[in-house]
Amino acid sequence: MAAIYPSPKRSPSQAVRTAKQRRWFMPVSLLGGLLLWQIIVTVSGLPAFILPSPVEVAVRFWDMLTGGRLLLHTAVTLSELLLGLLAGGGAATLTGYALAKSPSAERLMSPYLIASQAVPVAAIAPLLVIWFGPGMASKVLICGLTVFFPVLINTIVSLRGVPENLRDVMRAMRATPRQTLLLLEIPAALPVYLAGLRVGATLSVIGAVVGELVGSNQGLGFLINLGRGQYDTALVFVAVFGLVTLAILLYGTVLLVERRCLAWQSDPDKETSLL
Repeated sequence: MAAIYPSPKRSPSQAVRTAKQRRWFMPVSLLGGLLLWQIIVTVSGLPAFILPSPVEVAVRFWDMLTGGRLLLHTAVTLSELLLGLLAGGGAATLTGYALAKSPSAERLMSPYLIASQAVPVAAIAPLLVIWFGPGMASKVLICGLTVFFPVLINTIVSLRGVPENLRDVMRAMRATPRQTLLLLEIPAALPVYLAGLRVGATLSVIGAVVGELVGSNQGLGFLINLGRGQYDTALVFVAVFGLVTLAILLYGTVLLVERRCLAWQSDPDKETSLL
């Protein structure tokens, strides 16, 4: 049987050394990936319209950046996914809270919620574009639908996971429903809820791009379609890297919010290691 022992405390010098080592992980990983990419291009001898080199992609990136087009299309996609994340996450939070409070309502709605996830968003995206037009509204809706389910599930799980003995304490203190929500349910549910929001933040990028690929004249998804139609593979790479950057920034933002909101949980004296 595995025993749990307190993990040994690290000295300040060890902590500083570990932090410095972690700073090198991402740059070394990126350089290694670029080097491997260049080696594959050199060895395979593939033409640029199939697999461009990192230098060709960098030149195309600089051309799009200095021309202002990259920032314009990135801003459009960022607006769509932020609005979709806000709408989908907000609707999922309110719906999840209601379903967590009413098991009967959850049993009533669960077939529809499961059915909504059985159909890929890419399959209904053309219908949404036809119904709501090729503008931003359809992209925000597609993005919101992509975000909705993971945030909904984590909201329900997080609220159902609040310890019952703590609820008994709040009832014994005659706390109002508002006080129970603010002082118990929200703090206790935040870890699981924010984990779902992290997933939703990354999925929001997928939702926005699916909408743009179906029908749009602006956005990073539009650039992917444009590059594909013109065999400008370097442009496709630029747009894809832009999407990856947006996903990382959104994920990092939610992670930063999570660390700030859950700072009260971190206690170095309670760290343990499993041996």
